[in-house]
Amino acid sequence: MRDPARAFETAPLEDVLALLLRQFKRLLAERGTALADSDIEAIAHQAAARNAADTRIPAIRAALVALVSESEAVLSRWNLTFPQALDTGMDAIPGWETTAEFLDLASEKSNAEIRIAAGSVLLAALGDLRYRAYLTHLAAGDYDVDTIFARRALAFVDGTNG
Repeated sequence: MRDPARAFETAPLEDVLALLLRQFKRLLAERGTALADSDIEAIAHQAAARNAADTRIPAIRAALVALVSESEAVLSRWNLTFPQALDTGMDAIPGWETTAEFLDLASEKSNAEIRIAAGSVLLAALGDLRYRAYLTHLAAGDYDVDTIFARRALAFVDGTNG
């Protein structure tokens, strides 16, 4: 049986970027950058074409940086960096006693990891490489679709493909 995540290895980069931008649609709108699906498609196309002409891109980058920073702060509550969090199971995270507390903390940790990974990919595609170390860590690991996205982003920014 074929692993569905593997489809992202060969999907057009603009489709991958559009998918990731859609994950941030509500969060971007909350920060003043509302995007319709057609806007997302256009911005993803521009990014994949290395053309950052859309005037909303600086605001998108700023919002993504803020979201990554907020997510890093969530992980720091457990004294974890992003790479450490990826390799730390929930059984090693303190602060829960009940199943409900465990599920809440697991959701917080997972959301932070997803936002950092996806935000790092999008920022790289939009010309901001401040989280390249995160992409390198993801690309070297085995983190399912996040590894695929990170490898694609690094190949794109390095000009070796994408």
